[in-house]
Amino acid sequence: MSGKDPITCHVLDTTAGRPAKGIRVRLQGPIQPSSTGGGAHVKTFESLTDDDGRVKVWLPYSSETSSGEVPVHTLVDVLANVRGPSRWTLRFDTEAYFGEGATFFPEATVVFRVEEGQTYHVPLLLSPYSYTTYRGS
Repeated sequence: MSGKDPITCHVLDTTAGRPAKGIRVRLQGPIQPSSTGGGAHVKTFESLTDDDGRVKVWLPYSSETSSGEVPVHTLVDVLANVRGPSRWTLRFDTEAYFGEGATFFPEATVVFRVEEGQTYHVPLLLSPYSYTTYRGS
């Protein structure tokens, strides 16, 4: 294993000209049609950007109000069970990073398509009043 999950991200603060450290990022997926007519069960992962503004590994998310056992699935496990294309969502908590009321976008949301067996790197270029993203390598 390379030490990275198949989906990673990187946040750069373009106003400060440096990586955005400590941004809470939530990853949700797969969002895909189910052959039985219902939707597929969506899994949620969470992480904080590191000193270099990157998320390389995701932890299963368990909300403060959830009860029962702690989720133990990994992103690799979830992706291994996905057949065909799926949609995933990254949610970046930009307001916590910039401060309450200090950004036009309290959350930056990126929805992207995942093909079976591929890896994805999603960079986010961020400022208080704009953001840009693209598929990285």
